[in-house]
Amino acid sequence: MSRTKRVAVTSPQTRLARSRRQARGRWRMPRLAASEAERAASLYRTQRRRGIPALAAMFVLVLGLPVVFAVVPELDSVRMWGIPLSWLMIALLPYPVMAGLAWWQLRRAEKTEDD
Repeated sequence: MSRTKRVAVTSPQTRLARSRRQARGRWRMPRLAASEAERAASLYRTQRRRGIPALAAMFVLVLGLPVVFAVVPELDSVRMWGIPLSWLMIALLPYPVMAGLAWWQLRRAEKTEDD
């Protein structure tokens, strides 16, 4: 029976955190130059402003479904494959819509960064 040495496998972040702990002195976050800091702040503000429509659409979807069910109670009586339509809407509708919103927001964020 051969004996093999056990090796701990850790992520690069873990190794970096351990090395910082062992290093002397306190680690400080690097500072940006004034011009780069202004550009970064401008990009951050633009990204936040452009993210509002996607976030609003997600809230309308998630909070709007219960309103639709309250306004149209007949959805409980309509059945597809033996399952009430309202249940299918809750289970199947939000996820593709949220994935589409995420894709749309990602494209907008990449366009903002490229500009």
